[in-house]
Amino acid sequence: MPTIAIIGAGPGLGIATARRFAREGFSVALVSRTQAHVDALANKLDAEGTTARGYAADARDPQTLRAALDAAVADLGPIEVLEYSPVPAAEFMKPVLETTAADLMGPIEQSVYGPVAAVQHVLPDMRQRGRGTILFPNGSSAATPNGNVTGTSVAFAGESAYGQMLHDALQAEGIRVAQLIIPGAIDGGDPLFASDALADRLWNLHAHAGPFRSTVGEDAATWNA
Repeated sequence: MPTIAIIGAGPGLGIATARRFAREGFSVALVSRTQAHVDALANKLDAEGTTARGYAADARDPQTLRAALDAAVADLGPIEVLEYSPVPAAEFMKPVLETTAADLMGPIEQSVYGPVAAVQHVLPDMRQRGRGTILFPNGSSAATPNGNVTGTSVAFAGESAYGQMLHDALQAEGIRVAQLIIPGAIDGGDPLFASDALADRLWNLHAHAGPFRSTVGEDAATWNA
């Protein structure tokens, strides 16, 4: 049974994505900072018939990320899909003129060091098996810098560049790397941004090869769920 590892799993998009992939035969590794949080999500999925386990790790701490991913492989099997989507902290979102070098440390640890550590840990097995998918759901500042949320704009730019380079380097090996830009509030009332709809988009990015970046709302006419 293939496994999806969701780093930054939560009760909205995270659990919706878990359910969407579970319908296709995936087991689910839920990774977040608090063990009780991911255990509650895993128990909910287990009650629905999904094989799911929770693992505590801080996205800003590569050692805990690697340990969580190792535990997931030991419990559930090889990770075929890695989704990296931890929610930025409020303190990452200062205006540009108020942002210091120290203010950028947290967002860069989470959105640059974290994904690099996670990807490099799962990538050797993906390359050996000749398949796999790496997914980066991001807010709009990953594509268009926003001076009101400077930390995430700077860090997401680094994550986006890393993802694009991975996409270019790995597509010939059958490994997909894709970014989904979500320029709206998740579950804020617009059906395009409902968790279930976004989970469908993420499944589509895994199931069908395409460009690195797609944006919810801008390409709805060409997206075939």
